[in-house]
Amino acid sequence: MTYHQEVCRLRFLLRLQPENEPFRIPFNNQHYLQGLIYRRIQRVDPSLSLRLHSPKIPKLFTYSLFMAEERKLAEDRSGLLGRKHGFFYFSTAVPEIAEAFITGLLEDPEVELWGERFTVEEVKALAEPERLSGRKFVTLSPVAVTTKRIQFGRLKSYDLSPTEPKFYELIRENLREKYIHIYGIKPPEDFEMRVLSAKPKRFEVKPGIFQTAWHLVFRAYGDEGLLRAGYIAGFGEKNSIGFGMVKVDGRRGT
Repeated sequence: MTYHQEVCRLRFLLRLQPENEPFRIPFNNQHYLQGLIYRRIQRVDPSLSLRLHSPKIPKLFTYSLFMAEERKLAEDRSGLLGRKHGFFYFSTAVPEIAEAFITGLLEDPEVELWGERFTVEEVKALAEPERLSGRKFVTLSPVAVTTKRIQFGRLKSYDLSPTEPKFYELIRENLREKYIHIYGIKPPEDFEMRVLSAKPKRFEVKPGIFQTAWHLVFRAYGDEGLLRAGYIAGFGEKNSIGFGMVKVDGRRGT
């Protein structure tokens, strides 16, 4: 499945008005957003929702962590307390996914997440930077990269860190796979990533299943199409469960 380059750039900011203030934001909130995305897609396009549940279909979408305009740590340290609006970002290389998800939100703007109620107040399409190579990127959701290693005599999943060369090799290969699905042509090799700062964070992605991923500030260099594949569909893996979304740091002199 491939998608034409001229129609694959679809990125949104979604602002939600809370029913109550302050509102809770759990640290592990990706799977709640994943559920919201799939429910709204299923409402509008059940056949697309069914295809996206197939492990063989590239998802080619990603989203940020849930954030708030004002926030502080909860007293019990179980999460954050937010005020004013909540918001998150969503990006995809597939027009059908964007259309189904956004239409589903607008048709049914009342949202419940982790027991908190919100109303979708704004869906804003975002412009893309004209140039990506050489720019500074900041993660909106942390980058996950895993491999398999022998541990205690068994082959187990291992979460890589930016201190390991394999981390960058797998990010490059993942970008090349996305490039094939998006553009339908042989991917270039031209890619370099220089991490400026890195902070690990451990998430419970499913009950009892954890992922260590990395909040990063980095510069990326190389082919514009390859970098745009990461900007649109996420860097690293597990993008459709809330990892690897980035923004370009637009501050001058950075």
